[in-house]
Amino acid sequence: MSCATKRFAAIGARRAAGGKGGITSICSAHPLVIDAALRHGALHGADVLIEATCNQVNHEGGYTGMAPAAFRGLVETYAGRAGLPLDRLILGGDHLGPNPWKHDSATGAMRKAAAMIDAYAAAGFTKLHLDTSMACA
Repeated sequence: MSCATKRFAAIGARRAAGGKGGITSICSAHPLVIDAALRHGALHGADVLIEATCNQVNHEGGYTGMAPAAFRGLVETYAGRAGLPLDRLILGGDHLGPNPWKHDSATGAMRKAAAMIDAYAAAGFTKLHLDTSMACA
């Protein structure tokens, strides 16, 4: 079981036992938002989940110009500045699928989506939300 899976399971167990709790979770590639979430986690000794969407970050750069490994590096740099230990950081990819390439054929778009998901996994992202709900050309 991965570290992220254990952390999510602990939250679920705590809530099932009547306790409160959750996780700071954002889906943004904006540096100010990332920094604020990481500082909040560091201040409270809490885990932080930071996700990027397939449009923001992908193997072709997305609209941020970053591939998953570069995004991970950016977030880890901000975590260091905020004082958040990396074992408290969970990285995720949100709505990973063919959306950035929906004007391509389904076969071509899905091929690119698969390469993108491989890049997220290779970069160590542990929460991958797959989404193939959009129509392609």
